[in-house]
Amino acid sequence: MPETSPQPLQSGHSITNPDLFKALKLFVTGTGTGVGKTYVTQLLLRALSRLGSSAAGFKPIACGERTDAVDLAAASSPEPASIDDVNPVFFKNPAAPMAASLIEGNKADIPAIKAAYHALANQYEHILVEGIGGWAVPVTAGYSMADLVADLDLPVLVVVDNRLGALNHTILTVNAIRARGLKLAGIVLNHVTDARDAASISNRTILEQLLTPPLMLDILHDTTEIEWPFPAGQHTAPPLDDRDLASED
Repeated sequence: MPETSPQPLQSGHSITNPDLFKALKLFVTGTGTGVGKTYVTQLLLRALSRLGSSAAGFKPIACGERTDAVDLAAASSPEPASIDDVNPVFFKNPAAPMAASLIEGNKADIPAIKAAYHALANQYEHILVEGIGGWAVPVTAGYSMADLVADLDLPVLVVVDNRLGALNHTILTVNAIRARGLKLAGIVLNHVTDARDAASISNRTILEQLLTPPLMLDILHDTTEIEWPFPAGQHTAPPLDDRDLASED
């Protein structure tokens, strides 16, 4: 059988009903650290901005550096006035939030995170919230990033480093999201490198069969632009219900 690979995405996809895609609120998680959450979130923010919509990225917690938050702010339209609007909690130590807070003697201010999120939601049509690390990263002994997503009632987009091992990581992540009663918005297979092998070629087909996500999207290495709404060919059964992605906030 000849090897096939997804085609690069093009810009300029037209929307027949733009109202379906207003007030898009998403939490972008990953199957781990370094899978491309910020990269994918930036691409989606810019796609929303090209539609003439206001869109902001939000990084509730950053540890070690604020580069991700700075990148999200730059991709937002219009750019937020302060980096603190995008990233309300910052720990200097490059560790998981709970570890960093123990080292520094300061707990993450969860009410401040929620207040910052709602402040942005009152200013922008679309808010994309980027997590830190993977799905179950602890913030305190009794609170995780998954708890924050549940409190904000956000559908979840899972970013995957499309390589050998991705099946296990993705299945565990999606099952954990669904076990919380949260909505899976979709799965993005991010090609972190341009190398293709049997795993990266077959992962999509297997995940579609096992998880039937509302949508799946391949983002090839060095892609600089994607479309929103995602092209029709990127959807899988069952069809994506816009109500799963839209918010009345």
